[in-house]
Amino acid sequence: QVQLVESGGGLVQAGGSLRLSCAASGSIFSINVMGWYRQAPGKQRELVAGITSGGSTTYADSVKGRFAISRGNAKNTVYLQMNSLKPEDTAVYYCNADIQRKSGSYYYSTDYWGKGTLVTVSS
Repeated sequence: QVQLVESGGGLVQAGGSLRLSCAASGSIFSINVMGWYRQAPGKQRELVAGITSGGSTTYADSVKGRFAISRGNAKNTVYLQMNSLKPEDTAVYYCNADIQRKSGSYYYSTDYWGKGTLVTVSS
Protein backbone atom coordinates (compact mmCIF):
# COMPACT_ATOMS: atom_id res chain seq x y z
CA GLN A 1 0.00 0.00 0.00
CA VAL A 2 1.05 3.56 -0.65
CA GLN A 3 -0.10 6.64 1.24
CA LEU A 4 0.33 10.35 0.65
CA VAL A 5 -0.19 12.50 3.71
CA GLU A 6 -0.41 16.28 3.45
CA SER A 7 0.04 18.83 6.21
CA GLY A 8 0.45 22.57 6.61
CA GLY A 9 -2.89 23.98 5.53
CA GLY A 10 -4.76 26.55 7.55
CA LEU A 11 -6.15 30.06 7.71
CA VAL A 12 -3.96 32.98 6.74
CA GLN A 13 -4.52 36.62 5.89
CA ALA A 14 -3.96 37.93 2.39
CA GLY A 15 -0.29 38.60 1.81
CA GLY A 16 0.75 35.90 4.23
CA SER A 17 2.60 32.64 3.70
CA LEU A 18 2.05 28.94 4.26
CA ARG A 19 4.16 25.88 3.60
CA LEU A 20 2.50 22.63 2.64
CA SER A 21 4.21 19.28 3.07
CA CYS A 22 3.44 15.88 1.61
CA ALA A 23 5.10 12.60 2.51
CA ALA A 24 4.75 9.38 0.57
CA SER A 25 5.12 6.09 2.38
CA GLY A 26 4.62 2.42 1.70
CA SER A 27 5.86 0.00 -0.90
CA ILE A 28 7.63 2.43 -3.22
CA PHE A 29 10.35 1.64 -5.73
CA SER A 30 10.73 5.18 -7.01
CA ILE A 31 8.76 8.38 -7.45
CA ASN A 32 8.75 10.11 -10.81
CA VAL A 33 6.69 13.26 -10.62
CA MET A 34 5.18 14.86 -7.53
CA GLY A 35 2.84 17.77 -7.59
CA TRP A 36 0.21 19.89 -5.94
CA TYR A 37 -3.29 20.41 -7.24
CA ARG A 38 -6.08 22.49 -5.79
CA GLN A 39 -9.83 22.59 -6.00
CA ALA A 40 -11.85 25.61 -5.02
CA PRO A 41 -15.60 25.36 -4.29
CA GLY A 42 -17.54 24.98 -7.51
CA LYS A 43 -14.41 24.71 -9.63
CA GLN A 44 -12.46 21.90 -11.23
CA ARG A 45 -9.28 20.57 -9.76
CA GLU A 46 -6.26 22.31 -11.28
CA LEU A 47 -2.52 21.82 -11.31
CA VAL A 48 -0.68 24.27 -9.09
CA ALA A 49 2.89 23.03 -9.40
CA GLY A 50 4.82 19.90 -10.28
CA ILE A 51 8.37 18.66 -9.91
CA THR A 52 10.17 15.74 -11.52
CA SER A 53 12.70 13.44 -9.90
CA GLY A 54 15.37 15.44 -11.72
CA GLY A 55 14.17 18.71 -10.24
CA SER A 56 12.39 20.23 -13.24
CA THR A 57 9.42 22.30 -12.16
CA THR A 58 6.23 23.63 -13.67
CA TYR A 59 3.77 26.15 -12.27
CA ALA A 60 0.30 27.43 -13.04
CA ASP A 61 0.48 30.97 -14.40
CA SER A 62 -1.60 32.19 -11.46
CA VAL A 63 1.06 31.20 -8.90
CA LYS A 64 4.31 31.89 -10.76
CA GLY A 65 6.61 34.08 -8.71
CA ARG A 66 4.63 33.46 -5.52
CA PHE A 67 4.77 29.68 -4.97
CA ALA A 68 7.79 27.38 -4.96
CA ILE A 69 7.74 23.59 -5.12
CA SER A 70 10.62 21.47 -3.86
CA ARG A 71 11.40 17.90 -2.95
CA GLY A 72 13.04 16.67 0.20
CA ASN A 73 16.40 14.94 0.33
CA ALA A 74 14.71 11.58 0.70
CA LYS A 75 12.82 12.30 -2.55
CA ASN A 76 9.61 10.92 -1.08
CA THR A 77 8.50 14.30 0.21
CA VAL A 78 7.34 17.39 -1.59
CA TYR A 79 6.80 20.89 -0.31
CA LEU A 80 4.89 23.89 -1.55
CA GLN A 81 6.00 27.25 -0.21
CA MET A 82 3.18 29.72 -0.79
CA ASN A 83 3.93 33.42 -0.42
CA SER A 84 1.89 36.55 -1.08
CA LEU A 85 -1.28 34.54 -0.72
CA LYS A 86 -4.49 35.91 -2.20
CA PRO A 87 -8.12 35.12 -1.35
CA GLU A 88 -8.40 33.39 -4.74
CA ASP A 89 -5.81 30.86 -3.55
CA THR A 90 -8.42 29.50 -1.14
CA ALA A 91 -8.95 25.83 -1.95
CA VAL A 92 -8.34 22.29 -0.87
CA TYR A 93 -4.79 21.43 -1.89
CA TYR A 94 -4.03 17.87 -2.92
CA CYS A 95 -0.69 16.13 -3.18
CA ASN A 96 -0.20 13.89 -6.21
CA ALA A 97 2.57 11.45 -7.05
CA ASP A 98 3.41 9.17 -9.94
CA ILE A 99 4.87 6.21 -8.06
CA GLN A 100 6.68 3.24 -9.50
CA ARG A 101 6.22 -0.03 -7.68
CA LYS A 102 7.79 -3.46 -8.15
CA SER A 103 6.05 -6.80 -8.17
CA GLY A 104 8.50 -9.61 -8.70
CA SER A 105 10.41 -8.60 -11.82
CA TYR A 106 7.56 -6.38 -13.02
CA TYR A 107 7.56 -2.61 -12.60
CA TYR A 108 4.45 -0.50 -12.88
CA SER A 109 3.46 3.09 -12.22
CA THR A 110 0.34 4.30 -10.46
CA ASP A 111 -1.02 7.74 -9.73
CA TYR A 112 -1.71 8.43 -6.05
CA TRP A 113 -3.55 11.26 -4.29
CA GLY A 114 -3.56 12.56 -0.77
CA LYS A 115 -6.78 13.40 1.04
CA GLY A 116 -6.18 17.12 0.78
CA THR A 117 -5.50 20.00 3.11
CA LEU A 118 -7.60 23.16 3.27
CA VAL A 119 -6.01 26.54 2.68
CA THR A 120 -8.15 29.56 3.45
CA VAL A 121 -6.92 33.07 2.67
CA SER A 122 -8.92 35.88 4.22
CA SER A 123 -9.08 39.36 2.71
